Amino acid sequence: MEEEQLEIVNEKGETVGTGLRSEIHGKPSLMHKVVHVLVFNSNGQLLLQKRSMDKDVAPGKWDTSVGGHVNSGESLEDAVQREMEEELGITDNNLTFLYSYIHSNQYETELVYTYSCVYDGEIKFQQSEIDEVRPWSIDEIKKTIGTDVLSDNFEHEIETYLKEIA
Repeated sequence: MEEEQLEIVNEKGETVGTGLRSEIHGKPSLMHKVVHVLVFNSNGQLLLQKRSMDKDVAPGKWDTSVGGHVNSGESLEDAVQREMEEELGITDNNLTFLYSYIHSNQYETELVYTYSCVYDGEIKFQQSEIDEVRPWSIDEIKKTIGTDVLSDNFEHEIETYLKEIA
């Protein structure tokens, strides 16, 4: 599989360069764009994915419903639709843009664009990248924050969601 070519961006999301995923990961000074989708069911539960143990970021941790890089030259809308289909097999959705924020840790810096949708259909998750998916109540998520079960990216995501939306 060909390695992803990503745009290096500034805080405004303006492209200042490009690089391969392997060149950007591990260098937190090189910010890149990602999309996240919070997939809720009609009962208000949030679908989380348990990342494969083979992942280089947060292996075995519970994470945002959908998350992925925006490839060089790709629009946010195209990236979010592609990631929804690749990771969960969802093609029919009614996405709403929620907010964006910067997430930074020792490994990487991401400019995150978060969307949400309500979906009660069948989930066909990408077994090469995801070990399990299941719905969580917001209370269950709140009780799990800080226990090393959730990815640090998702903990930042849910804290932003609770502050901005809930």
